[in-house]
Amino acid sequence: MKVRPLAITRNALSLGGGAAMLLLAACSFGPTGTPPAMPEPSHYGAQAQPEHTVAAQGVTQRFVAGAQPVPQWWRLYQSDALDALVDEGLRNSPTLDAADKHLAAAREQLRAQMGSSLLPTIDAGGQVSRQRALAIPEIGPNTFLYNVFVGQVQAQYTFDLFGAVRYANASLAKRVDLQAYQFDAARRALAANIVSAAINAAMLDAQVATTERLVALANEQAGDTQRRYALGAVSHSDMLSAQQSAASLAAGLPVLRQQALATRHALAVLLGRTPDAAPPTLDLTQLHLPDEVPVVVPSELLRARPDILAAEAALQAAAADVGVATAQMFPSLTLNASMGQGGFSWPAAVSGAGALWSIGASLSQPIFHGGALVAQRRAALDTYDATASQYKQTVLSAFQNVADTLAALEHDAQSLDAANAAALAAQRGFEETSARYRLGAVPVTAARASEQQYRNARLDEIRYTGARLADTAALFQAMGNPPPAPAIPRVSGR
Repeated sequence: MKVRPLAITRNALSLGGGAAMLLLAACSFGPTGTPPAMPEPSHYGAQAQPEHTVAAQGVTQRFVAGAQPVPQWWRLYQSDALDALVDEGLRNSPTLDAADKHLAAAREQLRAQMGSSLLPTIDAGGQVSRQRALAIPEIGPNTFLYNVFVGQVQAQYTFDLFGAVRYANASLAKRVDLQAYQFDAARRALAANIVSAAINAAMLDAQVATTERLVALANEQAGDTQRRYALGAVSHSDMLSAQQSAASLAAGLPVLRQQALATRHALAVLLGRTPDAAPPTLDLTQLHLPDEVPVVVPSELLRARPDILAAEAALQAAAADVGVATAQMFPSLTLNASMGQGGFSWPAAVSGAGALWSIGASLSQPIFHGGALVAQRRAALDTYDATASQYKQTVLSAFQNVADTLAALEHDAQSLDAANAAALAAQRGFEETSARYRLGAVPVTAARASEQQYRNARLDEIRYTGARLADTAALFQAMGNPPPAPAIPRVSGR
């Protein structure tokens, strides 16, 4: 029968329309994975951050609104020793190395799944056997012994009619992206932890030195009081009070030393060292406070923080899982083909008479699975909704993190400014009293009490100096990474 061209065109249009419907159906099987809209506040905290902090120790930190995050922000402290510690940690940390290897393994698993699902599988096999068949009564009582030689190549391919494979590959790819963002977050967290540990170790070392001097002054005071008691110049209760003060102050010194050692041990482990190989403590006065810190706008923070990008990748993976669960409810078409040689003897197997081949197709349509497929799709949808809520919580927590660090920097500067003023006043008072003591105008007890007052004020100044340095590192960490630059398309001529 001859088919007219018009009929051919109509059939082609019908087939094309059917293919288009299948494509549209596959594209709409799951959510888009677009992150839910989040508020974009004009500022992070309950109060708008100022343009700069107060001038503490002569340094005013300026908040640069709309600036980009700084990749290697720890170099702004202008300490070669600190830079070396961070570089060593990023290079030798076992935790970071393990995360890197897990990421590499995940990428290889993605390559394996895409290779096995998008391309046909081809396998070669061979079989050589000697078999014994039971006797057939109509032919004779003897059994049959024979050899079988078979060699063949088999190919199989499953058509992704409704996108099940595409969605599964997309889900795994997004989970690999999630691990990549988590690795980036772990790398930045390691750098921040090293900087914080180095600052805390330097701060505790300075506190230990100041406290040791305070303990020495308290012991001198207790000794003088005891001698004066022996001379009858002071009461017994005055002597006991001086001894109690010295002992109480000395009791706190081992705690400070333990904290300093524990911080150094933790820093050594962060660097990939054993605690006995802890690095020397940095000098707190040699760390330069960055005078400018970036404040990324909230809309850009969503693209700069690895934890938010990881939550977005998890949301897109959950959306692809919904597509997989939906596509599994539709037909699956698989083609199988094989060719080879076989026979009951080796010469026959390799001859033309031993040629073997087969080709076929199988179509499978789920009909009844006890409601399992429907339940799996509902579970995937519920998981997607839960992941969307987790994304929102991640963004809100990131906003809170930035707001807290901004407020901490402002308050650190205020506290340090007051502590610095108190320490300078106490130092001047101590210097004047010491000068008067050398001239014989005041007793040694007055000079000792003046120095104690100065050392106590110095302890507060050291504490707030360390807090300001550490909170600055926390703010740099909270800002995330600069977003990647857009790829420039290459223009090729004919």
